[in-house]
Amino acid sequence: MVIYRKMTPEDVEAVYAIELATFPTPWTLDSFHYEMRENQFAYYIVAEEDGDIIGFCGSWFTIDSAQITNVAVVETARGKKIGEGLMREIMRVAREANMEVMSLEVRISNDVAQNLYRKLGFQDGGIRKGYYTDNQEDALVMWVNL
Repeated sequence: MVIYRKMTPEDVEAVYAIELATFPTPWTLDSFHYEMRENQFAYYIVAEEDGDIIGFCGSWFTIDSAQITNVAVVETARGKKIGEGLMREIMRVAREANMEVMSLEVRISNDVAQNLYRKLGFQDGGIRKGYYTDNQEDALVMWVNL
C-alpha cells in the first residue's frame, strides 16, 4: 500500500536519489536540505511503499498560490498512478492552506505528464522558451484554480 505524507529532512537522501535518476539537470543534495530546513515556503510530499520512498512532489506555497517545483517517481513504480497520487495530495494540502491557484512548468515533449495534469484540471497557460538548460527545450506553463 502506498502512503502519501509530508517529507522530512530524514527523507532527503532517498528523494535526492530519485531526483538523480529522473532528471537530466537534477537539483543538488544541498538544494533539498535547504528546502527542508530553511525554505519557509517549501512543502514536499513523498510516496512511501513498504518503508521505501518511491516518489516525491515539491512545491512552494506563497500568499495564495502554489508552484510545483518537481515531481518524480522511481522507474519501477511508474504507470501505477503514484504521480497522480502525489499531485492529488499536494493539491489537497494546498487547498487546506488556502492556496487559490497552482502552477507548474512541464517539458513540451512530456505528453505523459501533460495528460496527467490535464486530467487533474490543469489548463495550458503559455510557453517559456528555452526553459530547460540541458537542451533549451521549451516549457509549457500549466495552472489550475484550487
